[in-house]
Amino acid sequence: MEAFVIEGGLALHGEIEVHGAKNAALPILAATILVRGEMELVDVPDLLDVRVMMDILRALGVQVVREGHRLYVNTETLDTNIVPEHLMSQMRSSIFLLGPLVSRTGEAVVSYPGGCSIGQRPIDMHISSLKKMGVTIHEYGGTLVAEAHRLRGAHIVLDFPSVGTTENILMAAAFAEGRTIITNAAREPEIQDLARFLTSLGARIHGAGTHRIVIEGVTRPAHVRLTHRVIPDRIEAGTFLAAGAMTGGDIFIRGVVVEHMEAVIEAFQQSGTIISQDQGGLRVIGRRPILPLHKVMTSPHPGFPTDMQAQLMAHLTLAEGTSIIVETVFDGRFRHVPELVKMGADIVVDYHTAVIRGVQHLEGARVKATDLRAGAALVLAGLSAEGTTTVIHPHHIDRGYETLEVSLAALGARISRERVATILQGERN
Repeated sequence: MEAFVIEGGLALHGEIEVHGAKNAALPILAATILVRGEMELVDVPDLLDVRVMMDILRALGVQVVREGHRLYVNTETLDTNIVPEHLMSQMRSSIFLLGPLVSRTGEAVVSYPGGCSIGQRPIDMHISSLKKMGVTIHEYGGTLVAEAHRLRGAHIVLDFPSVGTTENILMAAAFAEGRTIITNAAREPEIQDLARFLTSLGARIHGAGTHRIVIEGVTRPAHVRLTHRVIPDRIEAGTFLAAGAMTGGDIFIRGVVVEHMEAVIEAFQQSGTIISQDQGGLRVIGRRPILPLHKVMTSPHPGFPTDMQAQLMAHLTLAEGTSIIVETVFDGRFRHVPELVKMGADIVVDYHTAVIRGVQHLEGARVKATDLRAGAALVLAGLSAEGTTTVIHPHHIDRGYETLEVSLAALGARISRERVATILQGERN
């Protein structure tokens, strides 16, 4: 078992480049199996979740080769529509394969997906939406068997603007018969990137990025050959922004799409952080005092993203006053709170609301990353804390950040990845 060891108290300085977005790359990888052809995907981060998706595609017979941050995918060799359970269970995003597999082969056999434990994330909307498009789905002991002789367009009204459901419908509808309309669709930038990729396959999509998306089903091309560049990761950029703000640093984040981060930028600016847009990125200057935020509510894009809630909370633990964060997207996303409290934070949670009373400083402690974004928040807290912080279970963090310790060390952070046995041996000595 490994851990991040962080010596806090240093202001971060320098320049850093944002990687491609995991949450855009995963559905695009799933979408490659919609057609026969060779596709080059550029700026694909080397992350645990991406590796799992690559392994799933290989298990389906697809050829996938990585060269740096480029993936070369050949879907001509797809030879099965059964997703191995041991791979499906490792990642929530594996559910993306349901729509593309049924579209391409007429059938898909999958198990329930895994992923971070951040509350209830049922796949009911995925299933009900595909059923409206003519898919028959049966469950056998936790295995889902989906079949459709021909996918048909439908008008689908989502109860909630689910990103994953919107993406699954987009992929299933691209080569379906007739028109598909998604009402109350998710508007996230990753939706727009997937639509851009599908359009390059020949799909006809209108309204991606709005609450109403119309997909005109077209004939599947016989063969495609294309290159697609994945958008920058707005959550990684936001995490770097928080690192500069919390430590009182001065950093430049290159490769940011500012329009994707407006709610995050506004929240940190209101807390006193100086943020300026320059050509190709953002300059972030942390300032004291950190100002409390009366009320921040997570919500679907373009609201404040749930994936930045934990990082903002870590920042507000050092504010001069009381802040309130309301989590409206996932019901289990305050699991980082007990760990921050171990470091001296003053946080009280009441159901979906967290009340954060700022403290003068955090103390280094041994804490546990319970999920991806909780782990990132604990790393941020460790960067600004007094003394040494040990964050165990960094594999959660590796699911969404490519060598986070290397990126932060390049900005002057004292952070390293070590084996827990080595840490314990050092403590005994």
